[in-house]
Amino acid sequence: MSYKDIYLIKDLSRITGLSIYTIKYYLKLGLIKEVGRSPETNFRYFDSGTVDDLKKIISYKKENASLTKILELLKEEGRDG
Repeated sequence: MSYKDIYLIKDLSRITGLSIYTIKYYLKLGLIKEVGRSPETNFRYFDSGTVDDLKKIISYKKENASLTKILELLKEEGRDG
């Protein structure tokens, strides 16, 4: 993973339009995963796969899929958060 592929929650929020609260909620539910944490600041790090997953979640939500169903779909696609 290169430096340009690292995102913080605020970056994910800016890119996707989701609130930081919503992203943290999706993290808690297991829809997405952090790829690491900063030992100095304890900030969570995410990768471009997380951006893709969040865009998929947004798309599924527009189709009225439940979060449980979305989790199943992501697992089927090989990205289990």
